[in-house]
Amino acid sequence: MIRALHRWPGLLALALVTLLALSGAALSVFPAAERLAAPQAEAGLTVATLAERILAVYPGVEQIRRAPSGQITAYWFDQGAPGAAVIDPATGAGVGSADPNQTERWLTSLHRSLFLDDTGRLVMAAGAAAMLVLALSGTALVLRRMGGWRRWFAPLRGPLAGQLHVKIARVAVLGLLLSSATALWMTASTFGLLPDGAAALAMPEVSGQTGAEIARMPALEATPVAELRALNFPYPGDATDVFTLKTDQGTGYLDQGTGALVGWADLSGWERVSETIYMLHTGQGAAALGLLLGLMALGVPMMGATGMLIWLAGRRGRPRIRGNQPAGRAETILLVGSEGGSTWGFAATLHAALTAAGHSVHVAPMSAFAPGSYARAKRVIVLAATYGNGDAPASAKGFLDRLAALDSAPGMPLAVLGFGDRSFADYCAFAQAVVMAARAKGWAELLPFETVDRQSPQDFARWGRALGEVLGAPLELAHQPVLPATQILTLISRRDYGVEVQAPTAILRFALPKATLWQRLTGAGFARFHAGDLIGILPEGSPVPRLYSLASARRDGFVEIVVKRQPGGLCSGQLTALEPGDTITAFLRPNPGFQPGKGRAPLILIGAGTGIGPLAGFVRGNARHRPIHLVFGMRHPDSDFLYGEEIAGWQREGLLTRLVTAVSRGKRPLYVQDALRGEAAEVARLIGDGARVMVCGGRGMAAGVAEALAEILAPLGLTPAALKAEGRYVEDVY
Repeated sequence: MIRALHRWPGLLALALVTLLALSGAALSVFPAAERLAAPQAEAGLTVATLAERILAVYPGVEQIRRAPSGQITAYWFDQGAPGAAVIDPATGAGVGSADPNQTERWLTSLHRSLFLDDTGRLVMAAGAAAMLVLALSGTALVLRRMGGWRRWFAPLRGPLAGQLHVKIARVAVLGLLLSSATALWMTASTFGLLPDGAAALAMPEVSGQTGAEIARMPALEATPVAELRALNFPYPGDATDVFTLKTDQGTGYLDQGTGALVGWADLSGWERVSETIYMLHTGQGAAALGLLLGLMALGVPMMGATGMLIWLAGRRGRPRIRGNQPAGRAETILLVGSEGGSTWGFAATLHAALTAAGHSVHVAPMSAFAPGSYARAKRVIVLAATYGNGDAPASAKGFLDRLAALDSAPGMPLAVLGFGDRSFADYCAFAQAVVMAARAKGWAELLPFETVDRQSPQDFARWGRALGEVLGAPLELAHQPVLPATQILTLISRRDYGVEVQAPTAILRFALPKATLWQRLTGAGFARFHAGDLIGILPEGSPVPRLYSLASARRDGFVEIVVKRQPGGLCSGQLTALEPGDTITAFLRPNPGFQPGKGRAPLILIGAGTGIGPLAGFVRGNARHRPIHLVFGMRHPDSDFLYGEEIAGWQREGLLTRLVTAVSRGKRPLYVQDALRGEAAEVARLIGDGARVMVCGGRGMAAGVAEALAEILAPLGLTPAALKAEGRYVEDVY
């Protein structure tokens, strides 16, 4: 609901909201420019002295007006001809034209009414209302995505368009809320929908005399110029007329014969509110605030463009679910937690099968979990992928918090199906967390927890048959996974290692494919990737892709992986048989859970065999010369010292601080965990200084490393689990 509330006003009113934002941003410059150009009154100058100075230069003055910027303007008649000038308060003489800036007038008319008078004002008010809805719904969506106010500025992940959209919104949303709300207030005031609130001030009885010396009028002597808004002079020759003084405090009448204050009305509370809103919207009287709001408004066109890209990418990446029932009328609630969009394909297949079997089904992201709106629901089914190191995927943000906030378990049973890759240590960890949280609430199970490994259609069909038995009708789920968009990669070089130790391994380097404009904007394909991300390759004769860690980043200008030929391995056999000029079909999958992160804290990189791949990419990309200590395990330096030549150069260039090797086929066999124990003092010192530990390689090696680190960290009162909780210990194991 919130997402739709955010999407459609943005799409329908994009041009109008953009026009409002750009014209408002341009207008925000004028108050600041006027403030800088206007001669300012000296401290302590009174209205009496200022009026006396102006009268000396312009005897026929009729009005003195002070703008919120401090600019003072005088209006007069000289022999029947009107005149006006910007005044230097130090002399009372004119220093510039009082004619309004024509560009500002044109922009103001465009911004307020599109040059269409009342009709245009209503149209622009509709644009302001759309902006307000966008700002409010956008705030709710960012809070849901980030997990609350405390994580408002937490790091983002995902395509570039989505990151830019949220980054700009997080900064600009307060200004957009303020600008749109104040615009609606001012429109309502223009059309008389709000009370005037001005205090009535009756014309007083006066002395009927004239000629009081303006410099000696007590009220003018007591009023500093900084509080003046306007001073109107009596009509010449009319003894019944009065001086009218308007200040920040209110309005008063002065007798032109005695100089006495004969009437006064304080500014009402309503007037103060209205003036404050005018100031907040226009920046008049608060030039710095106006410029800040103008800068925030400049984010609207960028958010509009990135929002459009997000919408288009979403339409392409998520299957269209036909016949999706409203939440309040559905018997089955199907919630989806997906990061890249593949789980939505399974949801579409399940929705179609259940609908064909006569069930009414509502499909929604897990982030939209709202049990109170499931009036007719008999069951809830959750399809949940896992992101990074056991984290919630993008469409499941906030689900666990909403579940924990429930007073009691929902009155309908729950089934959870996890999606993941068994080669990762945190296989279906988020889905398991959902199951544990539901059990803690006492939520009844519709089906035991099951998982789908690497988008297996067989796993999904097996689970579907079990669901059908529970529902009392056969349920066949024939799902064909839709792979991400692929690109052709051409091998440009290969280096072979490990033949002598019966572990044939190759470093394969492919040419960087060209990225289209769409890919650059959305981050699709190989337009943006980092060392440690994953490349998916579909071997011939298999429907299941194989994933390899990247040893290069986009800025390196090539795509590189390290592959060991496994006995009977279909994909590894095909890859290690490639020759320069041969091609493969591949897709990219981000792996943000295994990235070195920003900052200057030291890195301890630990890997063995092909696990050196992403670690070598991190070292190669260490342009800021961050301290990096690499512990690398190999069988023998003469056969499988992967990246041996580059490592020596990286050390000379300062990209790599220290290298420690562990050789398992030497005279004295040494494994990575043994090398760590030999470096215990240095490792403990680095971790004490805030170092981040990154481990890549086989599960056995990773388990040995964790055990060795536990021994090293014990004197510090730390554990590998504690470092993981801090995000300072990450693994990419297989």
